[in-house]
Amino acid sequence: MQYQQGQGSTQQNMHTGNMSPQMNHGGHEVLDVSEVLSGAIGTMNQYTLLRDHVKDQELKGILDRQYQFMQQEYNTTVDCFKSGQDPAVETQSYKMQQDNNFIYGLQPSQPKKPLQSTSEITDECISGLMLGAVKSNATMKTMAACETTNPVVRRVLADSIPNCIEMAYEISIYQNKHHYYQVPQFTQQDMQQLVNAYAPAQGNMQMPNQNNITH
Repeated sequence: MQYQQGQGSTQQNMHTGNMSPQMNHGGHEVLDVSEVLSGAIGTMNQYTLLRDHVKDQELKGILDRQYQFMQQEYNTTVDCFKSGQDPAVETQSYKMQQDNNFIYGLQPSQPKKPLQSTSEITDECISGLMLGAVKSNATMKTMAACETTNPVVRRVLADSIPNCIEMAYEISIYQNKHHYYQVPQFTQQDMQQLVNAYAPAQGNMQMPNQNNITH
């Protein structure tokens, strides 16, 4: 996917004139993208620190796949952020390997509490930290993309948000399967009432008659 603006388009600063692609970034954008990149590094560092504590091979596979994908996505973002132009490697789409089946309902479990030592780290704790990290990345990327002025960087950020969502969904399904992430449901009656509480919009908005407007 090519993100660049049309051929020959020129960005200008009202004080200094035409800008090179490398300078085609607003101040808000620079700070927000810096936060996105720092968050990506933090997530990858966290995955690295957690990896040796993972006991379940399925979770380790998820961690490794997500780490490798994050690394390439990070490099793509750094590339276009530094150049202001299309990255050498386009944004890819992350594909989880889990199914979409959730187990609904609650079962008794021990109350959760903070760890007192690293010896208490479990796969439940690790997957929870992974989920929190990718959800945070999704939030930061969304906020940054909404106010990014460079069209290439904006599109790279926007295209990467679904990948964070897919990763979070993959982790939540893994957690649910192992009863770490329990999903309550409303009663059938309450659910039906809420689901049917909305109707489709119909018709067109009524515009004022210009002939009747007085000045």
